[in-house]
Amino acid sequence: FYITMPEHDSEAYWEEIEEGTLKAMETMRDFNIDVKILYYERFNDNSFITVSQSCIDSNPDGVVIVPSTLEITRQFTDVMHERQIPFVMLDSYMPDLKPLSFYGQDSFVSGYFAARMLMLIASNEKEIVLMKRIMNGNVTSKQQANREVGFRHYMHDHFPEVNIIDLDMPIEGSRKKYDHILEEFFNSHPHIHHCITLSSKAHIVGEFLLRTNRRDIQIMGYDVVAKNAECLRQGSISFLIAQHAYQQGFCCIDTLFKAIVLKKVVNPVNYMPIELLSKENIDFYRRTQL
Repeated sequence: FYITMPEHDSEAYWEEIEEGTLKAMETMRDFNIDVKILYYERFNDNSFITVSQSCIDSNPDGVVIVPSTLEITRQFTDVMHERQIPFVMLDSYMPDLKPLSFYGQDSFVSGYFAARMLMLIASNEKEIVLMKRIMNGNVTSKQQANREVGFRHYMHDHFPEVNIIDLDMPIEGSRKKYDHILEEFFNSHPHIHHCITLSSKAHIVGEFLLRTNRRDIQIMGYDVVAKNAECLRQGSISFLIAQHAYQQGFCCIDTLFKAIVLKKVVNPVNYMPIELLSKENIDFYRRTQL
């Protein structure tokens, strides 16, 4: 089996997915299951195409795909259908491409839920901040874009009077650069107390708040990566939404195994739980539990 996924830093959402896939391989070692991971450069269509072709040339029995854009990914999946190679989609659901199965959160519902949880503690605010990871003027994943649709839908229905201020953070940036952007922003918006990001990078703001000893501002975000968890424990992050990345990775390989080796029928759509974590329950979260 092959998995095509973005290159990533350590302590990232993608690292947990990778750990899950490798654990699945270890669990199924009696069946001689082998998992190879191919990395592509995020936001680089040519890199995705090159890695996709390399995967096809390797004649895989099954593939897990973390997709790029719909049209670029379609070029890959059309060939897989022609060659009758089963594939599972992870993270972003693209039903038009007819995957064997999908694992990930319902992004719209997740964003709607995030807004509802944020406004439990920010209901008296006139303005809140939506921090986005931006490249070429766009958010960096389809999943985040769909979460934002859900988020804004809730805010429009229940808190139409609250102004949502976009805070754009470039995908490529040093801590010094981020600190400068955040310092400038919060100094010019002294009345802001609540911030949310729909990505796994809440710690960019959380660590800044801790270093500058700003105790009147909190951020809410996604994913139990180590830096986020530490900010949650120290109080600069108010809530985290967990999506069980480790389980996603494990289950994708397990699904290929069940469908290809055991010839079982598998569920076509598998939405992951939407779990809310605070500093009171973070230490009870079991990211590797299956």
